[in-house]
Amino acid sequence: MNESHAVFVTGEFLDESERYSLSELMDICGIDDERLIEFIQYGVVEPAGEARENWRFSSLHAWRLHRAIRLQSELGLNVAGVALCLDLLDEIASLRVQLRSRRRT
Repeated sequence: MNESHAVFVTGEFLDESERYSLSELMDICGIDDERLIEFIQYGVVEPAGEARENWRFSSLHAWRLHRAIRLQSELGLNVAGVALCLDLLDEIASLRVQLRSRRRT
């Protein structure tokens, strides 16, 4: 079964299967290219595609960028701190899934 998923970002649902260009992602997230490139350089998001003009991003990238922006504004983290925090939050989520799975068996 092929399921369609959506991600809620800033008041709108984005289709998970949709791919966005650099400029579209900047519009969705409300950031400029310099800030987005910095997030990319620190591994907050990793675009698909080799050349910058061919980069494509998913709605999950938009959701992750919104989390990154929120961490910066609410906690005052720099981009390296944001990247580390997001990686740790991802790891915690993964461990929780594993723990729930083990509890069911």
